[in-house]
Amino acid sequence: MANTIAYAQIFQKTLDELAVQEATTGWMEANAGQVIYNGGNTVKLPKVSMNGMADYDRDGGFVKGAVTLAYETLTFSQDRGRKFVLDSMDVDETNFVATASAVMGEFQRTMVVPEIDAYRLSKLGAAAVSASNAEYGYTPAAATIMAKVKAARAAIRKKGYTGRIYIHITSDALTELEIALGTQLRSETFSQGGIDTTVPIIDKDTFLIETADDRMHTAITLYDGTTSGQTAGGFVAAGKQMNFIAIAANAPIAVSKQDKMRIFDPDTYQDADAWALDYRRYHDLWIPDNKKPLIYANIKDSAS
Repeated sequence: MANTIAYAQIFQKTLDELAVQEATTGWMEANAGQVIYNGGNTVKLPKVSMNGMADYDRDGGFVKGAVTLAYETLTFSQDRGRKFVLDSMDVDETNFVATASAVMGEFQRTMVVPEIDAYRLSKLGAAAVSASNAEYGYTPAAATIMAKVKAARAAIRKKGYTGRIYIHITSDALTELEIALGTQLRSETFSQGGIDTTVPIIDKDTFLIETADDRMHTAITLYDGTTSGQTAGGFVAAGKQMNFIAIAANAPIAVSKQDKMRIFDPDTYQDADAWALDYRRYHDLWIPDNKKPLIYANIKDSAS
């Protein structure tokens, strides 16, 4: 049926928007505004290089400088997907959109978004560890948690960064912080994917984003969906548990794109009398080398 193309376009646009809005790490995609994506597994990232300041000469005037704009092609490391089959007896053309929307929305909310969050935060956590910007062996406590958060914030500020800082924090750590600050802990709203999100804030420019424990590790293992023991797909934690991770707003460049979602009606799909939905998502996160010092992790596990 020709109109399955229209269905696919509707779902693709909606699911892309929801991926940004529902991910706790959705704010990271704001840094991808200059990225060019034309489908497939690559993006083009603009890079600008230029000369520094020079002395002005009253006779000769300005010293000529050079500026170069080039595009670096980056390849997504994450190419993930699933096929879903809806039996024609359970869904006909008249209620296909409603049923498929419920299925795909639930899949993205419970499976896709947590995996994207966990992948991004594990990559940032690993970057903090490799840059020696991490503290180990701390169990959150009301008496000390504020000092730990302040230390993380200060570590980033000392690098000369003056902008907004986002801190992804576990429920246990945030609870201890709330106990410590009481009514002093304020809330503020920021926009993420066109949706206003209200979160706790400290020091006017440091936003606290409560994040599930299973998304807060320095490494994860992705299941391929076919190997024995991995058929359920998804991910499991493989690294150290972070209490919180502080990130300069301009440090991560995150991109998540659904590539040409395909929908086959029962007359076209040959393997069963059913509707078939092919979901495929490319995503990745890149950290420029000069931004890696702007990430700081506080880790519950010991270093060894």
